[in-house]
Amino acid sequence: MPLVSVIIPVYNVEQYLRQCLDSVITQTLSDIEIICVDDSSTDGSLKILEDYKRKDERIKVVTQPNSGAGAARNRGLSIASGKYLSFLDSDDFFEPDMLELACRKAEEDRADFVVFNSDQYYTEKKKFINVSWTLREKEIPPYTPFSHRQMTDNIFKVFVGWAWDKLYNKEFVEKNHLLFQEQRTSNDMLFVFSAVAIAKRISVVNKVLAHQRRDAKDSLSKTRENSWYCFYDALTALRDRLKEEGIYKETEKDYINYALHAVLWNINTLAEPTKSKLIHKMKTEWLEDLGIKDKPGNYFYNEKEYKQYKKILL
Repeated sequence: MPLVSVIIPVYNVEQYLRQCLDSVITQTLSDIEIICVDDSSTDGSLKILEDYKRKDERIKVVTQPNSGAGAARNRGLSIASGKYLSFLDSDDFFEPDMLELACRKAEEDRADFVVFNSDQYYTEKKKFINVSWTLREKEIPPYTPFSHRQMTDNIFKVFVGWAWDKLYNKEFVEKNHLLFQEQRTSNDMLFVFSAVAIAKRISVVNKVLAHQRRDAKDSLSKTRENSWYCFYDALTALRDRLKEEGIYKETEKDYINYALHAVLWNINTLAEPTKSKLIHKMKTEWLEDLGIKDKPGNYFYNEKEYKQYKKILL
């Protein structure tokens, strides 16, 4: 049994895939398996995977009908045998000691999952940009491990709702039946934020260990007009999970504040005519369903977001 299973969903990313794979196979922690799930790529991605597989026996290549990154991660989960789980998007890459440092912290703290810092990488400029909001260190205690109850701000904004800047204990994931939503975008929010709310032992490595590529031309984040409703489906699924766990009342204010944040971020970043379509849907149905409607101004943590909400949606 390897110590870590690294799961990489792959789809039409031949331009960046080698850098991604190289960052994993050269990790200072070598006791790993690398599960690459090709989501019916139509470029040279699968050939690259097969070439790497021939050179490194730790690499497993799985193919599936085109179903999206969420389905690919779930497929990888179904065959992973490591004690810990790492997820990496195929256009991003790790620091060489990422797995070693995260695993060491996980072992020391018997953590359900470990979070580490990340930054942004711009390919054409070959430039790394620091981003402090991916791990809000001021909102977590000066000790590890901790749970969401020790966080001092909205528990859904202390970390970002993506999976690749975290290392998960596989037993924790399986015990709590955590899976990714099989939808085009926002498919990791449910997995990540359910873990944040459920985990009893969260730990942190205060070092940049992952790099998110921001100028990938075919990134799904740049074509969200094709799946503008996915964030709403993720939010409602998260709310259902919180209720199922019996912790919705405890986390309701944080959840509704995060829901408003997600709504406004999508409105601010979507192009027309999708933007107007979303605003109409929010006004007629989703504001009420998400619990945002009719809440007083002092219910919301961010005054700027509340003012924008009143201007656009009320």
